[in-house]
Amino acid sequence: MDLNILREQLEPFIETLGYLLYDVEFKKKKKNSILTIYIDHDDGITIDNVVEVTKAVNPFIDKIDPIVEEYFLEVSSAGAEKELRSVTSIQKSIGKFIHIETDEQKIQGTLLDFDEIEISLQVNNKVIKINY
Repeated sequence: MDLNILREQLEPFIETLGYLLYDVEFKKKKKNSILTIYIDHDDGITIDNVVEVTKAVNPFIDKIDPIVEEYFLEVSSAGAEKELRSVTSIQKSIGKFIHIETDEQKIQGTLLDFDEIEISLQVNNKVIKINY
């Protein structure tokens, strides 16, 4: 199973439900493998949102049948401390307090701007720019 192909199939479907696909993870275990779909929304995720997406995604995944073996499906929130893994997730975080770790430093501050080349943060009344 190719998770990238599964992501490409799930992303537009989940967007039609009004949510963002944050990530897809498949963990093989001895007894029970688990397919976890992480979702996000500008207003956050509630348990009702998770139930809604689970009910919609389950038959969709059964239809495309990407996984041969038996598995459990989990739908979960990306979480409050999620990694900003895409340009879209960074852009949606403008105005929010974030934490950035590079090889050289760890910085926390309010994300002011992002232009796909540079990230601008407000840190203790100073603007710090970090190459993306």
